[in-house]
Amino acid sequence: MSVDQTSWEAAVRHLFEDAYPFDATGPRRHEDWVLDVLALMARTVPDPRGWAGLDDPAQAPEREWNPSYPFAVHPPEYIARRLTEIDRASAENLLLALTDDCCTLSNLRRFTESEEELRAMARTVLARYGDAATYHTNVSRPGPVPGTLDFTTSHWGYNPLSDVYSEDCGLIVVSDTEVGMFWNFSDY
Repeated sequence: MSVDQTSWEAAVRHLFEDAYPFDATGPRRHEDWVLDVLALMARTVPDPRGWAGLDDPAQAPEREWNPSYPFAVHPPEYIARRLTEIDRASAENLLLALTDDCCTLSNLRRFTESEEELRAMARTVLARYGDAATYHTNVSRPGPVPGTLDFTTSHWGYNPLSDVYSEDCGLIVVSDTEVGMFWNFSDY
């Protein structure tokens, strides 16, 4: 499935506009793609295609002393240890769960579109990165098979990458040429 800029931007905007998102894509320049994730967090790289993501925290005054805000500044090893690789189906579910707080698929109730229409939007977002992309998350909702997430369980956790918010959950998509981050922050 190929995707164009208009479709991709519309899907990102519609899915995440009511969250507190950091949704950005940058170039993949390193074999160790976590280095590219750090560049995205610091907002030091542009989207290689010029496509618009969402970055609600970008205007926060805290960015004056921490350009990576709301992400905490950590070395690559710290970030890498907090991420788990997941399969594409789990990545699709995770994108939908990130549409609001609590990282749950019950968030879909707030949309007027059907679940299948929302899943089509999630697939549009992922299509940008191609079929060979890998998916990584800081969310822990272990499924019955390693590398899967189970959104039917009430037991879940996450490995925070922010030291500001009580919840930060996200998905990192890695292709040969790009790295995408889809993150949601919330406080209770």
